[in-house]
Amino acid sequence: MFSIEEAKQVRQDFWTFFGKRYHRKWTLYDTKLKDVNLKFSMENNQAIISLDIEHDDIIFRHYYFEKFESFKSVMEDEVSADLIFERDHILESGKVISRIYVSMDNVKITRKTDWPTVYEFFYENMDKLETFFWEYKDFIED
Repeated sequence: MFSIEEAKQVRQDFWTFFGKRYHRKWTLYDTKLKDVNLKFSMENNQAIISLDIEHDDIIFRHYYFEKFESFKSVMEDEVSADLIFERDHILESGKVISRIYVSMDNVKITRKTDWPTVYEFFYENMDKLETFFWEYKDFIED
C-alpha cells in the first residue's frame, strides 16, 4: 500500500513519463466549445479516454450529447467500436455530466508494468478522438 505522498508521486511520474514518451500538445480543454473537453484518466482500475460534456445547464449538455450521438456510427468507425455513450454519467464528486468514452480494464496506475500498454492505449485512442473532434466540430457546433 502506498502512503498519500507515494501515491501522489506515482501519479506524477505516470503523467510525466507519458508526456515525455508522447510529447505533443493535446487538445484536451482547448476544444473551443464551452464545457466540452477531451480527457485522459486513470480511475477504478481503468484507463479512460473520454469526451466529457460538463455544461451545468442540462439543456445545453443534452443538446451537445445528442449532436455527438448523431455521429455515433461515424465515431465507432473512426475512433473505436467500443465507445460507450452515457447521457447522464455521475462523477465521483456527484456531478452529472455526459460522457462518451472508451476504456481499458484491469490496469492500475500503481503497477508500472501496465504503463507502456496504457500509454499506447491513450495515444492511439486520443489521437483518433481528437482527429474526429476537429473533423466534425463545425457540424456539432452549428
